[in-house]
Amino acid sequence: MSTVEDFTHFPLQAWEKVKSKVKRAVVFMDDGCAEALHWSGGAAAFLEAGARNIKQFSSFEACSVNEPKAVFVVSTLLKGRTVDIIKDIISVSHFQYCVVFTSVPHSAHLLANKVTAEMDGNPVFEQFEEKLCEWMGNMNYTAEVMYAPVLFAPISQQLIVTPALAHLFPLLSPDLVTINAKRPEKKKFASLNDVDMHSLPLELQIQVKSLVSALNFMFEITATREETFAVGPMSRVITGELANHTQAKNRRKTALNKASIIFVDRTMDLTGAVGHHGDNLVEKVLTVLKLLPGHVTDVQVDILELTNLQRTPHSQNILAPGCLAQNQSSTARSLWEVMLTSKHKEAVMEVRRHLVEAASKEKLPVKMSMGRVTPEQLCSYVKLFRSSREALESHCGVLQLGLATAQTLRHPSLARWDACLAFERLLLQTLGDSDFPAVLRQLLPLMNPRGGEDSSSSGVRFREDECGPDELILLLIYLYSLADEAQRTGRDAEEEEELEKLERELIGALTLVITQETELSPLLQKLTGERKVSAIKSVIAPFAKLALRRC
Repeated sequence: MSTVEDFTHFPLQAWEKVKSKVKRAVVFMDDGCAEALHWSGGAAAFLEAGARNIKQFSSFEACSVNEPKAVFVVSTLLKGRTVDIIKDIISVSHFQYCVVFTSVPHSAHLLANKVTAEMDGNPVFEQFEEKLCEWMGNMNYTAEVMYAPVLFAPISQQLIVTPALAHLFPLLSPDLVTINAKRPEKKKFASLNDVDMHSLPLELQIQVKSLVSALNFMFEITATREETFAVGPMSRVITGELANHTQAKNRRKTALNKASIIFVDRTMDLTGAVGHHGDNLVEKVLTVLKLLPGHVTDVQVDILELTNLQRTPHSQNILAPGCLAQNQSSTARSLWEVMLTSKHKEAVMEVRRHLVEAASKEKLPVKMSMGRVTPEQLCSYVKLFRSSREALESHCGVLQLGLATAQTLRHPSLARWDACLAFERLLLQTLGDSDFPAVLRQLLPLMNPRGGEDSSSSGVRFREDECGPDELILLLIYLYSLADEAQRTGRDAEEEEELEKLERELIGALTLVITQETELSPLLQKLTGERKVSAIKSVIAPFAKLALRRC
């Protein structure tokens, strides 16, 4: 059987093909691939392989005359905006050698170009190579385009994620309506379980093909013959595509190892995604600290306390943030594993132990404290390293994890976390004894603008344990995903009308809560499509008040 190490290290092997081309090159990388690299050795891996620089994949980037080689690493199709950006960068630079890596397989490029027949070679990639030479201004210059499955980010020995496919989500009921709208009456699907790969929107088909191709690479590297199981409509589509993958059929004949792979639609367990489970440190860190720009799996750690700078409104713009991904230090990696897999109390104590051991090793004046671990205590240990640059560099991984823990423990939203956890437990107790409207009614008292109705004008500060719009939305999702667990009653028309009235009241109250926020959270920006409260206030506030009056 393949070992855990085989599956942990295969994402690093996916990058070897890219690293072999980066010597004396400037590398341009999009967010999806950059995040995968972030957990697979980081920028240091490319610089050690000979890269001259690593830049954002943006039309506003360029290279000088003495930088003739470029490597582009993207997680998207070589079409549309991606092509425009590559052309923009090449047009204002002086390249003589361009290499493009895409994590989208050639078969998906054929699909995007509406080519259904099997073709020899990689004609789409070959045509793009000609375009690269044309943009460089000389058809005798060198251009290469190839596939590299650099989608996987090894978060830990037990967890691998695909940041570039973060938006790949299971099909929902509205998707069935959209799919059926384009099909003849006699060929409409009765349910999501009947949907097949070819009926999916093109963009979704390409994402599935990218995932399947990357999974096949994983099984090739680990010499594995997979036995797949699917739970949910989307998982069935993915397993079907994997079963029919051309290269997979050849691999299974010679694979030495065997593994059972279970695909589960996220919609089968929404409570696991939105619930506040309360007993894991990393879960809290990822929830309360801000994400790194362009990332979906790592957060910003304020490292000001590792310096002698004074905290001012502008100090955050001076220092680049720290993070959770610590690839260079084995000690930091072992601490990260403990934080990820242990209970909250054990993980926090382990963070303290690592900080004390690091300080003792560097002969810093550390005083070991017993009893409860506090954020002030952790910060006091971290500050000891300010006086020694060598000590700071040797233990920077552990120090960043220590600061992430301290900043989480003292974060004001942690009180709201505990309040949500308590309310979720109350809802679970109530679900078995009451009908759904009765359980839903318990959310109404929470649907109040934080700090009271006049908080924006009177300057009243909201209590730290008051739920904001984000928490209220998560609680609603949590509750509706468990609706079938509520006590079943034979609803008549009057009860259905009562439920609809209650839902309108909740919608109106939640909308008013949103409009009275001072700024929109990232979640609300995604849901509303707006960046400022003022942009939505004039539109939805009147409807919210009307909904409340009708109730």
